[in-house]
Amino acid sequence: MPGTSGRKRRGRAGRSRDALIGLKNSDRLRLLMRVGLREAGWGRTGCGESRLAHRVIICAAFCIAFLWAGEMGRAQDAETCLECHGDETLKGTRDGREISVFVDIKQHRDSVHRDMECVACHQDIENAEFPHAEDLKRVDCGICHENEQKEVTQTVHGKAAARGDKLAPRCTDCHGTHHILPRSDPRSPTSTMNVPATCGRCHHEGSPVSLTHHIPQDRILENYSESIHGEGLFKKGLTVTAVCTSCHESHRILPSTDPQSSVNRRNVARTCTRCHARIEDVHQKVVEGRLWEEEPHKIPVCSECHSPHKVRKVVSTLRMANEDCLMCHGKPDLAVVRNGEKVSLYVDRQVYAASMHAGTACAQCHTEVVESRHRPCETIRSKVDCSVCHAEQVNTYRGSTHGTLAAKGDPDAPSCLDCHDRHYTKSRLLPSSPTYPRNVPDLCARCHRAGEKAAVRIKSDVPDIVRSYQMSIHGVGLVQSGLVVTATCADCHTAHGELPPSDPRSTVYPSRIADTCGRCHRGIEEVFKNSVHWPGNTTTDKKLPTCEDCHSSHSIKRTDRPDFRFEMMSQCGNCHRTEANTFFETYHGKVTRLGSAGAAKCYDCHGTHDILPTTDPHSRLSRQNVVATCAQCHPGAHRRFAGYLTHATHHERKKYPYLFYSFWGMTILLAGTLTFALIHTFAWLWRLWRSRAQWLPHKETATTVVVCHRRFTSLERALHLTMLISFFTLALSGMSLKFSFMPWALRLSHILGGFDSMGGLHRIAAVTLLTVFAIHLWDLRRKRKESKLGWFRYLTNPDSMLFNLNDLRELWGSIKWFLGLGPRPRYGRYTYWEKFDYFAVFWGVFVIGSTGLILWFPEFFTRILPGLAINVATIIHSDEALLAVAFIFTVHFFNTHFRPDKFPMDTVIFTCCVPMDELKYDKPREYDKISAEGEEAERIVRPLPRAVERGFRAFGFVALAVGITLIVLIVYTMLVGYR
Repeated sequence: MPGTSGRKRRGRAGRSRDALIGLKNSDRLRLLMRVGLREAGWGRTGCGESRLAHRVIICAAFCIAFLWAGEMGRAQDAETCLECHGDETLKGTRDGREISVFVDIKQHRDSVHRDMECVACHQDIENAEFPHAEDLKRVDCGICHENEQKEVTQTVHGKAAARGDKLAPRCTDCHGTHHILPRSDPRSPTSTMNVPATCGRCHHEGSPVSLTHHIPQDRILENYSESIHGEGLFKKGLTVTAVCTSCHESHRILPSTDPQSSVNRRNVARTCTRCHARIEDVHQKVVEGRLWEEEPHKIPVCSECHSPHKVRKVVSTLRMANEDCLMCHGKPDLAVVRNGEKVSLYVDRQVYAASMHAGTACAQCHTEVVESRHRPCETIRSKVDCSVCHAEQVNTYRGSTHGTLAAKGDPDAPSCLDCHDRHYTKSRLLPSSPTYPRNVPDLCARCHRAGEKAAVRIKSDVPDIVRSYQMSIHGVGLVQSGLVVTATCADCHTAHGELPPSDPRSTVYPSRIADTCGRCHRGIEEVFKNSVHWPGNTTTDKKLPTCEDCHSSHSIKRTDRPDFRFEMMSQCGNCHRTEANTFFETYHGKVTRLGSAGAAKCYDCHGTHDILPTTDPHSRLSRQNVVATCAQCHPGAHRRFAGYLTHATHHERKKYPYLFYSFWGMTILLAGTLTFALIHTFAWLWRLWRSRAQWLPHKETATTVVVCHRRFTSLERALHLTMLISFFTLALSGMSLKFSFMPWALRLSHILGGFDSMGGLHRIAAVTLLTVFAIHLWDLRRKRKESKLGWFRYLTNPDSMLFNLNDLRELWGSIKWFLGLGPRPRYGRYTYWEKFDYFAVFWGVFVIGSTGLILWFPEFFTRILPGLAINVATIIHSDEALLAVAFIFTVHFFNTHFRPDKFPMDTVIFTCCVPMDELKYDKPREYDKISAEGEEAERIVRPLPRAVERGFRAFGFVALAVGITLIVLIVYTMLVGYR
């Protein structure tokens, strides 16, 4: 070509020829046609006819070259080679040995070299005459894999091959010959799953390599298969796990003594971090961080703790053996004198072998030993640094109260060895270990028991913390029930990071204590964090309660114990004072004060850890849930019943008008009635004192009476006695409940058998009183029939208990007599004050009885009445009962027993008879009627025997004493304690 030297043309032709070798015929054709057309100038524009001959010659030359190259390629392509090497029986020789030269066409087509011709690797048969020589050279893989060949040349494998070692592995030993597969193919010998087997052909116990070269195999394959890496590979199929090539590399395999080796001591960590990233950060939990930089010689390399092929938590004996140390320290009499005190240096072999450090070499703790010394331990100058392996625990300890005191040199500060033995450190899972949960309280008690050094230094509200813990639910569960899962000192205060509750880092700091308790009480913690008591849910300047506020810290009690239920009332009241005061005005609150454990407490209605505002649909007191909440104690609860106002108070007129007016209506009634009655009583007392000469003779003759007038029938006396007993029972039990906040009420409740018994007595007495009332009505009906009068005439006759005009005249006459303005009225069978007492019973039975039934059966009555009726009934029932008790035990007692002309007691209601002279003075109009009608003889009876009368008097005096004592207690409460 013009402008092209012959040398360049030959170079281009040579390169074209080289490119043709190893290609298929179709590829050669395409390459030759492209080159030929380019050389001929086809495809160009502007070519003159003068160059046509030149183009024809060039085309002809390339056609001839194509035919020559095609003939040559046909003689050396894979198909031609396989005409012979496809025979399974074909044999050849290498190094004087007969070998098979058979090539499986199926395997070759499956190989990564399937697109290459034979001569691309077997270059010594290139341009060779057919048939070629039998003894060919080894294929040089470095033609294509130059970098890998350089790495292999520097390794133990390459050096062995270079010196002619017949056992040295070559490329084909690991990769194969004509069936080379990629690493990603599971069938490949270099696939991750197959690497251990590939390497194991040579590196197994008893192999020619180990026997000829004396390589310590140490059961490599078996150990690897049992290691965590082998289990991950073989049992779990984790192809990301480490295999031989992961640690020793694929081609650059060097002995561990070579500084460039991936398993050299300097490089082991770097090799392991290929999979175990950030090994330094991970080992911060067991290795103190500063050692990596300041004292790296103290840190063991990976293979020193994890044996190379076992890869378990097994210490590798690369440094001094324990036997070297125990040659001296295994002698019981070995000791040294320190600070004038003999210290034993003896280490018991069996004890050490049973400890947690049995797999830890002495030199791993005593890092200052020098193996080259005759006595290696003579170089030890400092105490064992536990942080070399237990960095996380030591760092935590240094920040704790114990560690802070130890850093200051405080002799009372505990160190690691105060809780963990030097050479007999046991797992906390062993029952004999001091740190076993069952033994932790005793371990901490060495310092924290009452009187010990730590207890003396710590100011606590609990006199004996250890004793309190042992009596708590946690302590009882641990010590008595053997529940090792229960909380111990270490569970709450942590094992190494103990801090005071005032330290924000402390696990018992108020804002963190819920998380601490939640480690065991997980579900409760989650519920509590959704309540109003959790800081994140409530905005307030008040202190919100934590677990410790309600359950205490060391004296935690069972929540189902009665005393715990009572304590919670005080705990809630510490913050909710208004609600607590209104609660204690309700029936639930009053009986709680009297010791009723079953009565509803704050958390029975509001919940325990799930307290929510009533506006929250999930609240127990929301409209959707309040009926179900009440039904826990009141199975018949319904919507009207749930309308009861729990914390309502009669002090708020606008908010609770019904309660306000009910309270003040009853208060006015009580005050008005007692005021009038007391004025009447004092006026009467004054007049009796001034008129002693008129009634004193009749009183003196009453003691010598032989006959007397029968005033009451046996049934009337029996009904009065029964009513008296039932009324006293109602008064004592009812006033104890009303004034439950007073100590005397609590004592009285205990005398009556406790609240449960007292409640039963109260109901029995109420039913009895209603029965007495019913029998009395029946007796009235019977008497009316006997009189043969109609109801109107019977009830309006002069001896009836109904009020009439004569009673008004007698009242006016009595007032004039009290003032000294007239004579004493001539009273008949029943006086106006007796009729008042009688109708007071009718009123009381109706009012107190009806409201009492509402309180007794609230579920039934609230189906008719609104829930508010329970609140109103409580006020009316309580205040009317107080009025009845106050009137009976003051006014009635004076009218019948304490007035001077009857003092000390009028026994007529018990004995049924009254002396005739006393009747003549006391009720002259009745005496005149009896005398006029001639009934005097019929009504005269003999007095009861003196013994019987004394018995009645004793009973009466007891009743009077009880009534007066109760009145005194009520007055005392009104003056100093009522709220």
